[in-house]
Amino acid sequence: QVQLAESGGGLVQTGDSLRLSCTFSGHSFNYYSMGWFRQAPGKEREYVSAISRGGTPHYADSVKGRFTISRDNAKKTTYLQMNSLKPEDTALYYCAADRTILSHMSISQGDYDYWGQGTQVTVSS
Repeated sequence: QVQLAESGGGLVQTGDSLRLSCTFSGHSFNYYSMGWFRQAPGKEREYVSAISRGGTPHYADSVKGRFTISRDNAKKTTYLQMNSLKPEDTALYYCAADRTILSHMSISQGDYDYWGQGTQVTVSS
């Protein structure tokens, strides 16, 4: 059984940086593409970023140029480096795992098989 655990959230000011981590427990991390999603209060959960099994990243337009996704297969951990944070980045951030083919990554929540509990990011103005 796969379990995901996010960490690294917190309260920061506009322009600050945070690095989120998502630790994968279970077998075959290398068979999963990984994604980050977020949900702000009163809003639906939305796609943030994803990385394929081979390490190819993809970003939502709202975070492109500010966020960087990466993965360390040896540590079975996915990271989301968030720079130049804005108040509109305030949300509960979730990581998710999608067992898929090598080059594929999805922006659709329904494609993901496993989800973490989330880590809160709050950006004050």
